[in-house]
Amino acid sequence: MRGQGHIRNFRRAVMALSAIAVFLSLPQGSWAWGRNAHRLIINKAVDTLPADVRGFFEASRGSLLQHVTDPLDALAKNPAEKRSDFIALDKYGRFPFEALPRNYKTAATKFGKVKLDANGLLPWQIGVYSQKLTEALRAGKWDEARLDAAILAHYVAQAHDPFNTTDNSDGHLSGQTGINERFGSTLIDRYSSFFPMRPNDAAFISDPTDHAFDACLSAHRWLESLLLADRNALRGENSYTDEYYDRFYNEAGAILIRQLSDAATDVGSFWLTAWNNAGRPALPH
Repeated sequence: MRGQGHIRNFRRAVMALSAIAVFLSLPQGSWAWGRNAHRLIINKAVDTLPADVRGFFEASRGSLLQHVTDPLDALAKNPAEKRSDFIALDKYGRFPFEALPRNYKTAATKFGKVKLDANGLLPWQIGVYSQKLTEALRAGKWDEARLDAAILAHYVAQAHDPFNTTDNSDGHLSGQTGINERFGSTLIDRYSSFFPMRPNDAAFISDPTDHAFDACLSAHRWLESLLLADRNALRGENSYTDEYYDRFYNEAGAILIRQLSDAATDVGSFWLTAWNNAGRPALPH
């Protein structure tokens, strides 16, 4: 029996080291939307809410803006946190990736937890934080709810960045290294004052995890268009000049604005859903 225990412990250690090796091999620049993107999404998300919920989130805007990037800070300290921030859908066959069950336990039984961790847990992480926010609101733990709402917003936003849904997360597989930063950070830093973001009103979500998968699939559809836009913008240039960014924005700007707007709609919708599922408690302002 003791020998079997040693074997089990050895296997667990090997699996853990394998997972760590995968995380450390991930491109270190592929950490998703930039900070300004998250702040844009938070500000617009608050405006999507109905009046009976908006007051709480409006009053909490400062806290939400402060904490929405907490997972990026955690990621900088511990690369293993990357697993919660993305999902490489293309590791599971072809679109719409029906080989991957949306139920986590079913997926873990089919593929194993090590593979799921290595390929990312983003939609399931959204489901986890949706439940955490629901429980905090139900219990009237308002400070906890504000923090959970910010972290949930972060992950929901991530699901709308096409480069968080692919193994080609920073363009290294297509010879376009850094495209995720050019798309999700630099274009926003340069042109966000011109963005006509128009998110829809927040709406109830019947199944948060399932909706998160749908958001990832929708974002994934834009990958080839963005890769082509980047190649076209760089044509004739030796570096990423002002002319490159102007051309990239002209080709990719509409996708960027759509994804940011949809992210804001979904963030508001996840907040509204958590409040509904918590029993619609009276919220402090």
